[in-house]
Amino acid sequence: MRRWLRAGLGFLTATQAVVGLWALLLPARFFALEVVGMGMAYNKHLMLDYGAMTLASAVVLGAATVHRGQWLTRTALIMYLTWVIPHFFILLTMLDHLTPTTGTLLMVALGLAIALPVALLVLAGREPRGHAGR
Repeated sequence: MRRWLRAGLGFLTATQAVVGLWALLLPARFFALEVVGMGMAYNKHLMLDYGAMTLASAVVLGAATVHRGQWLTRTALIMYLTWVIPHFFILLTMLDHLTPTTGTLLMVALGLAIALPVALLVLAGREPRGHAGR
C-alpha cells in the first residue's frame, strides 16, 4: 500500500510539473491544444500564471512524495482536489466545441484525475498516524 501511495503522488507530481513547465515555457503552444484553448481568445498572462500555479502544485505534491508524512500527504492531495474537481465541472460546461469523442476522452481523463487522489487519500488514511507512504 505504501508503494502505491508514493507512486500515485509521484505520478501527480510529474504530471503537474510537465503541464506547468509546458504552459510556462511554451504558453501559445499549450493554449493551441483543442482541449485547452476551448475556442477562446489567447491570453498569455493567464497561460503563464496557470503554468506557474501548476508548477507550485507540483512542488507541494513533490514534497509529499519525498517526505510522505500523513499531514503533508493529505494536504497535498486536498490541494490538488480543490483544483481538479472545479476544473472538471467547468470543462463539463464547455464541451460544445469539441467532437463527442474528444469531449468524452477529456472528461474520462479528468474523472481519473479526480479518482486517483481520492483513492490516494483513502490509502493515506489507512497508514499509521504520521507515516503515510513510508
